[in-house]
Amino acid sequence: MTSDDTQGTPEPPEDGRSGDTPFQFRDKRKVDPTSGEKRPEPASETSDAAGAAADAGDPLEALDFEPSGEAVEDSELLQAKAQAAENLDALQRERASFTNYRNRALRDQEAARTQGTQDVLAALLPVLDDIERAKQHAELSGPMAAIAEKLDASLARFGIERFGQVGEEFDPTVHEALMHNTDAEAEATTVNLVVEPGYRIGDKVVRAARVGVVGPE
Repeated sequence: MTSDDTQGTPEPPEDGRSGDTPFQFRDKRKVDPTSGEKRPEPASETSDAAGAAADAGDPLEALDFEPSGEAVEDSELLQAKAQAAENLDALQRERASFTNYRNRALRDQEAARTQGTQDVLAALLPVLDDIERAKQHAELSGPMAAIAEKLDASLARFGIERFGQVGEEFDPTVHEALMHNTDAEAEATTVNLVVEPGYRIGDKVVRAARVGVVGPE
């Protein structure tokens, strides 16, 4: 078949009868065989294609992507709750940090106070020993005895305790034995002489009592 031959689709007769009427062919070639140019598409086919595309449409066009008012409110509520939780957590951390700082400051203050008292007591030990020796020899009387009593009361207000008495059982953690004697009748080692009394602040021994002891052979 040559390029001049008619190509197309046979069409039935318009009245629907198939008698002896020959088939008719419609040329649907998109390129003109004579000029070689592209033929314009028939209006009916263009409108049909456009209608089909319109009918098909974008399947996403029917979807509503805009958030509803309730969704926006829920999102804002969740954000507010998250921010509130974050602020509460930060506040709790700051409170815990301040509590730790306050406790540490109180401990440091108490330790400094105790250390200051120990330093003052250490400086007063020679004076206190002289007063004790004067008491033992009954050389403390009159105004000096009153001053000694006031000094003892002042030491007690700062938690300073004097210890070391004759007859106490010897304890190496609070006693320093300067002399040791034996006694066949002794059942345990005890203090029989107090050379210098000991001093402590609470559980802290500032100076052990310097004593003489007697124990079994």
